Amino acid sequence: MPLPDGLPMTVPAPGLPARVRIHEVGPRDGLQNEQALVPVEIKAEFIKRLAAAGLGTIEATSFVHPRWVPQLADAEQLMPLLGGPGLPAGTRLPVLVPNERGLDRALALGVREVAVFGSATESFAKANLNRTVEESLAMFEPVVAKAAAAGLRVRGYLSMCFGDPWEGAVPVDQVAGVSRRLLDLGCDELSLGDTIGVATPGHVAALLTALGAAGVPAGRLAVHFHDTYGQALANTLAALQQGVTTVDSSAGGLGGCPYARSATGNLATEDLVWMLHGLGIETGVDLGRLTATSVWMAAHLGRPSPSRTVRALAGSPSHQEN
Repeated sequence: MPLPDGLPMTVPAPGLPARVRIHEVGPRDGLQNEQALVPVEIKAEFIKRLAAAGLGTIEATSFVHPRWVPQLADAEQLMPLLGGPGLPAGTRLPVLVPNERGLDRALALGVREVAVFGSATESFAKANLNRTVEESLAMFEPVVAKAAAAGLRVRGYLSMCFGDPWEGAVPVDQVAGVSRRLLDLGCDELSLGDTIGVATPGHVAALLTALGAAGVPAGRLAVHFHDTYGQALANTLAALQQGVTTVDSSAGGLGGCPYARSATGNLATEDLVWMLHGLGIETGVDLGRLTATSVWMAAHLGRPSPSRTVRALAGSPSHQEN
């Protein structure tokens, strides 16, 4: 899908990284929130198209019990479809594991990267994990240790870092404390989640400053913004200004959170790439191919993509000719 000539115009800004690694979450975090079950062959093709568009890290699925997330119940069928020559060399395919049983299922399929999913607040820990924050950390400890012993890279997700639908504003020091605990368990990377999309740029800067003071370097952090109030790109820019170089996003803006009903879609990968490329920041992503992939997936889901960039490019004459 050709882009408009010369657009976006590249105008670098000072104090930003030269390159950003996009952690694509559409196949997992995006599709888990769909009402309809997407066939496993379509999921595999979706991942392959995302990789062909230049996304090097694609979160493939979750090994949560099918009763809780039926949309991802086909994890054992999906992962073998991603082997062989269908993906570029070096493509990373992390998966979510909630506990030791989920980790064992992932290990049996040769997975090399996993993620655990915690909460900065007690209310969401109870809703999502049926445990307190302390109990959830105790559950993760053997999972992270076992994964590390097997040579796997481990990511920690931390939800409700900026606001909670039950508790309201979440104190920055509280988030920093749980973040430090997750990293101390042995997580290689921590993704800070704005699960209900209430963060603003000053809040982002304040949290990242507090994390730095707690001994958590920006190089071990990722950010995961939802666009509920239209703040996701502004918040991402604030994080980049603080030294973060890994950003989670979802192709076409798919996703939300099944346990937080006020959460709307993730930051759209296309919108993120448009901004980053305009700033002269390398991503390795072919925006035209990525947009075409999201248009293709939207057709399978039976509704248009919420991504503004996808809508703009899909409605352009250059797309209509293709």
